[in-house]
This record gives sequence, structure tokens and C-alpha cells, in this order.
Amino acid sequence: MADRPLILHITSEMYPFSKTGGLADVLGALPPALAEKGVDVAVVTPFYGRLSTAGYPVRLLHSDVPVGYPWPPTTAEVFHSDYQGVPVYFISRGEYFDRRFYYNTHRGDYFDNCERFVFFCRAALEWCKFMGRTPDVVHAHDWQAALSMAYLHYWRQIDPFWKDVKTVLTIHNLAFQGRYSSRLFWECGLPTSAWNMDGAEFWGDFNMLKAGIAYADHVTTVSPSYAEEVQTEAFGCGLEGILRKRSADLTGILNGADYDVWDPRGDKYLPHPYCRGNMKGKRICKEHLLREYGMDPIVATRPLLGFIGRLRRQKGIDLLLDILPALMKIGVGVVVLGEGNLEFEAQLMELTEKYQGRLAARIGYTEELAHYIQAGTDIFLMPSRYEPCGLTQMYSLRFGTVPIASAVGGLRDTIVPYPRYGATGFTFAPGDPSAFLRAIMDALSVWDKPKKWTQLRSSAMKASFSWPRSAEGYLAVYKKLGVTAPDA
Repeated sequence: MADRPLILHITSEMYPFSKTGGLADVLGALPPALAEKGVDVAVVTPFYGRLSTAGYPVRLLHSDVPVGYPWPPTTAEVFHSDYQGVPVYFISRGEYFDRRFYYNTHRGDYFDNCERFVFFCRAALEWCKFMGRTPDVVHAHDWQAALSMAYLHYWRQIDPFWKDVKTVLTIHNLAFQGRYSSRLFWECGLPTSAWNMDGAEFWGDFNMLKAGIAYADHVTTVSPSYAEEVQTEAFGCGLEGILRKRSADLTGILNGADYDVWDPRGDKYLPHPYCRGNMKGKRICKEHLLREYGMDPIVATRPLLGFIGRLRRQKGIDLLLDILPALMKIGVGVVVLGEGNLEFEAQLMELTEKYQGRLAARIGYTEELAHYIQAGTDIFLMPSRYEPCGLTQMYSLRFGTVPIASAVGGLRDTIVPYPRYGATGFTFAPGDPSAFLRAIMDALSVWDKPKKWTQLRSSAMKASFSWPRSAEGYLAVYKKLGVTAPDA
């Protein structure tokens, strides 16, 4: 049998060790799924001050890996853990990663984010020479890791160690690009030839994600619809030109859901399990959620709507705020979990004071509350203006919490809109609060017909978006680059 190829993922976060959103969930699930398909997999990620060991032992592996940035003697420490059979390597340097937050505070991004993730990319690649094995594919995720694609493009030309290594960049959210002053390009270690409109330069600035798109052998997005959308002016965030140029090497692969974590049949956070054939537990979960949020018990007999996400315009929180007074007049309950824009947080908390008992919110995020909301609500709201893939709607489907979502990106790829055959939820035109409210009213009219609602909810719970299927999509990309699993 041929040797199993090695796929090295470089990522700024990975569940259960670090998480701000869906990127972490993907990296917690995709590497083990790939390993089960016949490839060796490893992950490199930062060692943050808020790193969670999540019960997995973490040990120091090497204390002086040379990085040479931002000055020649600079080194990194590398820690190691094993996650579901996948080795995870943590790049540590206190002044860059030992902070309360990963990327920013409420006041804005850290001033040195460019330097932090230039260091991370270079350290991750330098660590490869200590692993005792050259990766067959280096797979980077989002802007924080994208510069590794540019380094390898040039290093392959001068260093035999990298000569046959292939590169893949996955875009999880095109809106975040790592755009900085041109001054920082000249200090990052890329050659002068990379500074051009087809490389790292973007309207006079240094754009780390654009560099990754320009120099990766293949680029993927996290849903087929998003791969089409990012090539348009409406969704391309200024990078639609280079993405159209790379269209022959651009693939959309839908994320999967980790049903080992997100399934009401065995969810460790829930007060009572349930399944499609026995929904008694969902009523118990709803009552538990109402107590947790201190809501009026009468809401137990009314539709309860949930929102989990960043309180930013991308996620459409402003649309929800616009229609909340109308929803309160209808008599439904609404629970919110998230943090983000301070203005939206303030508006939300002001409305919770006004509508005590029927509107409740928690600023922040906890896994426990997220699971409570998925299980305890009847309807899940995702009014995103754009959504590269989205995972929470996949979770809501499995939990029998019917999603109402804007028809964009991965939401369009995962929700069959009512009243189509096999409907699993409701969709509406993005960015339109009136359309959002109409979609909710349509859902409530079905909720009032128990037989139809039961049928809709049952169809939702049958929907399946497994990681093994997603892993097959990535294996096909690797195969296109000449890297094939021996049992594929």
C-alpha cells in the first residue's frame, strides 16, 4: 500500500481549543473526517492565552523553533496535543498570543494583527522541518493563515524541502481580509515580485487574503453558492476580480455538521434527549430554556424564536431589532445569544427591558446556552446579509427548530424553502426587514396547524450534512493536485 499523504492544516482557531465562530467548528471536525478517509492529518494553530485544553493534555514539544521574524533570532515554542487521533501543534509566543481575546477587543482590532499572523504563518511553516516529514498539502484557512500560500509559492522555487508541496486556501469569510499598510509588506519576507495587482497589493495596501488567493494552487469556499457569489461585485468585497481570474481553480465545498456534538439524541448539555420519533424531550428543553432566561411561562404555549450569532450587520441583527416590536405585538417569545457591535448590544438590552418576559438576551457566548437555544426554541432566525456557509442552521434542522433564513450562500444550499416538496424551513430576500417579517408570519401560520408543523419539523430533522461527505469534496481537490489517499 502506498504511504498515506500528509495534509497539514494551518488555522487561527480550532474547536475545542479555541473558538470565535464557525471556523473553529470546521477545524474541529474536518481533520478527523479526513483521517478516516485514508490520509494523515495534522493541525497548526496559535497557543492563545485563553486556550482551552478541553480535557486534552497539552505538552511542550519544542522550545526554540527559529522563525526569524520580526528579527533574526526570534523563535517560537511549540506545544502538542492529540485530538481524535489528529496531532495538533500550538505555536506559542507570549507577546503575540497571550491575550484575553484572539483578534480584537470592543475598541477594535489589535494594532499588531498583521505582525502576529505573519509570525504565525512563518512559524507554522518552519515547524514543518521539525516534524520529520514534509507535508504533501498545506491547507490554510482564512486571512490569518493565507500568507503561508504566498511563502510556499516562492519557497518551492528555492528550497528542495518544499518543491513538491501543494497548497490549498479555504475562504470561510471573504469580508475579513487582513488588509494593512504597504509598509508591513516590505517587512514580511516576501520578495518584491509579490507586490503587484495580481499578488499581495490591493489599492496600495497589503492584503494577506488576496496574497493567499493569488498564490494558492487551489482555492475553496465553504459552500457552492458562496463560490458563485464571491465572483460578483455584490459579494466579492473587492476581490471578485482575482476570484474570477482563479475561477478554474475555485471550488465550493459545503461544510458539514458535527453530529457527535450537535444531536438532541445524545447532547450532553440538554436536560432531556429527544428524537424525531419522540419529541417529548423538546418540550422539556423549552421549559428549561424559559427558566434559564427568566421568561414568562406562558411562552411555553406560544412559538419561541431564537437567534445565536455575532451582533453585526452581516448577521442581520439590525433587521431583527427593526421587527422586534411587531413580533412582541404578535405574542411570540424571542431569545438572543451573541455579542458584537456595542450599539446593537445596547438597543437589544433596552428592548429586553421594555418587553420583559417575552424577549430575553445574553451578551456573550457559551456552548451550553447555544445548545439550550437550539433545543428549546421552535424557530431559528438567520437573517444574514451574506453567509458563506453557516453551521447553526444545520444544527437547528437536526434539533427540529425550523430555520427562517435569508436566501444567500450556504443557507440557500441547506434549507429547502416552504412550501416546496420536502421543505425544511423558510427563506426570504436578504436585507429586507419586511420580507423577514413576512417569512416569520408564514412560519407562524404553519405553526398554528399542528399536523403541517409536525411534518415540516420531521423533514427538517431528516436533513443530513455529514462531515464524511464534505471530506470527500476536499479529497477530490487534493486529487486534482496529484495527492491521493491510498484507499480512495
